[in-house]
Amino acid sequence: MARAVARHILVPTEDKANELKQQIEAGEDFEKLAGEHSSCPSGKQGGSLGEFGQGQMVPEFDQVVFGDLPVGQVSEPVKTQFGYHLIEVQNRI
Repeated sequence: MARAVARHILVPTEDKANELKQQIEAGEDFEKLAGEHSSCPSGKQGGSLGEFGQGQMVPEFDQVVFGDLPVGQVSEPVKTQFGYHLIEVQNRI
């Protein structure tokens, strides 16, 4: 089974996700922004979700993590039932 290591920032609106993505692209620290803005408990760990297998996350999230997103690149906002995620795959195993 495919496995990955990823981190994310979860926010309630697409506008907020786009704003944070622009800040990251301008050089802001992903971990710092996750700690300040993410509504997921993982925000306290810089957004880190650790290692997980395909099928453990909601389908929209899995599709990005195990899809075409290059390792180290931050995704466009991804909508799930929880809100909007910015996802960065740190490793695929």
